[in-house]
Amino acid sequence: MTLKKRLGTTGYYVVSTVIAVVSMFPFLWMISTSLKSQGAIMSIPIQWIPQEPSGDAYVEVFTKFNFLRTVGNSLFISVSYTVITLLSSAMAAFAFAKVGFCGNDLLLKLYLATMMIPTQVTMIPLFVIMNKLSLINNFGSVILPSIFKPFAVFMLVQQMRAIPEDYLDAARIDGAGIFQVFRKIALPMCLPTLSTLAVTTFMESWNDYLWPLLMLTQREKMTLPIALSTLQGTYNPQYNVLMAGSLVSMVPIIIIYIMAQRNFKNGMMAGGIKG
Repeated sequence: MTLKKRLGTTGYYVVSTVIAVVSMFPFLWMISTSLKSQGAIMSIPIQWIPQEPSGDAYVEVFTKFNFLRTVGNSLFISVSYTVITLLSSAMAAFAFAKVGFCGNDLLLKLYLATMMIPTQVTMIPLFVIMNKLSLINNFGSVILPSIFKPFAVFMLVQQMRAIPEDYLDAARIDGAGIFQVFRKIALPMCLPTLSTLAVTTFMESWNDYLWPLLMLTQREKMTLPIALSTLQGTYNPQYNVLMAGSLVSMVPIIIIYIMAQRNFKNGMMAGGIKG
């Protein structure tokens, strides 16, 4: 390796390390603040590392606020939202990519064109529909919109178009029906893309604030982002409590990403393949 290449490689790793440290700094500061007492937060000079770490902020989050209930609400909504999105999008993508029917391409283009419509435009019509269905203050009003996800369909269509027809034909010759072909052939071969969509969809639902705020007006049904906003209003000066609540809200997303990270990169690459 020449000197120029070595310097380039060294510079690349140095810059990458600096960017990683800078990116991690807010997260590390959240952890540090959550472990401080109220007096230590306002102390000068700033205590970058708590001299007397304390978990009182975490205890306060779980005792003075029904935090566990809101976490359970968010988990139920996010898991249901993710499962329905993956199932409905996979079925739609399989139909578009592998089941020939009249107007297939035109319908797919019209379906994907809806991604150009801002979410805010559809909120009022969707609210009226949920009201007509008597789903206000019901978890179903937050979960049902997951059935219609054009971006998820787009990613899965690209992946399913890359599946060789020979695999599907072999399954049909063995007597497999269309649902068996979908379940036993198409879905396993789309696992990287499904893993990517599972992480991104869960994050989208877990962090969603506006739509649950409109649909779930009862306090016992509110989700975690709404609870955190309430926590900020209630304990505004207590930044250690705010940081503790924010860190707790990040735990499920981190766990899911760790579980799916092996397929996450492959899924992002597979979703960009043109079939």
